[in-house]
Amino acid sequence: MTLVRQNSSAAPGIRATFVGFAAVLLWALLALFTAASGEAPPFQLAAMSFFIAALIGMLWLLVSGEGLAALRQPWQVWLLGVAGLFGYHASYFTALRNAPPVEAGLIAYLWPLLIVLFSALLPGERLRAHHVAGALLGLAGAALIVTRGASIEIDTRYTTGYAAALLCALIWSGYSVLSRRFATVPTGVVAGFCAVTALLSTFAHLLLEDTIWPTGFIQWLAVLGLGLGPVGLAFYVWDIGVKKGNIQVLGASSYAAPLLSTLVLIVTGFAEFTWIIALAAMLITGGAVLAARDMLLRRSTRQ
Repeated sequence: MTLVRQNSSAAPGIRATFVGFAAVLLWALLALFTAASGEAPPFQLAAMSFFIAALIGMLWLLVSGEGLAALRQPWQVWLLGVAGLFGYHASYFTALRNAPPVEAGLIAYLWPLLIVLFSALLPGERLRAHHVAGALLGLAGAALIVTRGASIEIDTRYTTGYAAALLCALIWSGYSVLSRRFATVPTGVVAGFCAVTALLSTFAHLLLEDTIWPTGFIQWLAVLGLGLGPVGLAFYVWDIGVKKGNIQVLGASSYAAPLLSTLVLIVTGFAEFTWIIALAAMLITGGAVLAARDMLLRRSTRQ
């Protein structure tokens, strides 16, 4: 009887982990859709994308019967959600403006490793050596993709950009881990987070950027794709994953995003396949499998 209870309780966690990983698959389309969306500046693009994401989420709340009551949450929930979504993007854009994109991108992509490490602070979670080892392998693979096998240089002239990139990593990992503290809060509230983020992004755009609208069907379709996928559905399924799934596995497997994004660019003709990509694929896949060892062993035992 004990074994049956453990198996049945473990199954939802495994399903939620796979649901959360869908966000990683969607984020793999971020670079492609962004490249195809034209010359719209970052905050404008974020405002348009998050508006679409919020609209879809609100419609889902109404159709599903959950209603806008899902948005009536304590201020702590709203602070975490808006700080996570808007804070991450604002920090990332700031980093790219004030530091070379390779170094800034690599520092920002510390967030999967930080998720794995910070998860040890959660009640009921236990951080093991293979979780950390898997995340480090994934980081090595991501570093190969971001740097393309070249060395990186840390220049003190770009301290502001590096600090913003590190803040970016801290914000997203903190948002992901702390969301577990509000596991009973319905995922529908993410629609509200997206709406506020769209509003704040609009203000930032009007203050800092010139407006450049997409032109042509393809560019507008790419913006719609962003709002539906990488900057839309991804945040909803990620919310499910970090609240109910295996957060260490999600953290380590998130390093698949830059790999999959690069593969998408290769398939669509925006990039070329190299040995660096092949090596990165092995490192990231091996790291994810290592981090997921416990979950995989549980599944094989049940079967």
